[in-house]
Amino acid sequence: MADIATRRDPLDGVAPLTARSRLTIEAAPRGARLVLRGPDSAAVAAGQGFGLALPERLNTASTDGTRTAFKLGPDEWLLLAPENGEAEAYGAIEGAVDEPHSLVDVSPRNVGILVSGSLAADVLNFGVMLDLDLKAFPIGTATRTLFVKAEIVLWRKGLNDFHIEVWRSFAEYLHGQLEQAAREYVK
Repeated sequence: MADIATRRDPLDGVAPLTARSRLTIEAAPRGARLVLRGPDSAAVAAGQGFGLALPERLNTASTDGTRTAFKLGPDEWLLLAPENGEAEAYGAIEGAVDEPHSLVDVSPRNVGILVSGSLAADVLNFGVMLDLDLKAFPIGTATRTLFVKAEIVLWRKGLNDFHIEVWRSFAEYLHGQLEQAAREYVK
């Protein structure tokens, strides 16, 4: 009998980077990822199906601790759900939305990286050209940007807690850049 292939994330087996209690960089738990494109009215219905109201303001996130939604464009949302929840979330959203829209499962494309600790914003500013001061980038902000040369979605989950979504083909590169930045700030 043939072995069934299992998905391997690029950061499987990579130990979390920690620097005392000031910085932790680790792979986020696996999860489902969907991209919704459509008008705001479709997003309202999709939120009902998804079980979480989708954010209305651009570059913001909403979460209930299990599911998360980012509004990344005027008609674009990235939705995160628990691992192996793609089919359930997809079916619930498709059943709730009755107007033209696009819903695509991008779970195999993305991986997440968590960066936390008092040095998190400094380390991220090594490669992100955004002002990550709390006043300029408050909790709940989520935006598409670049980290050095990799396109990412950056979400500020808490005062010193960030979540990065990145295409899996850039994950090892991004992790290496974060590791290099960490060495600059933790001596």
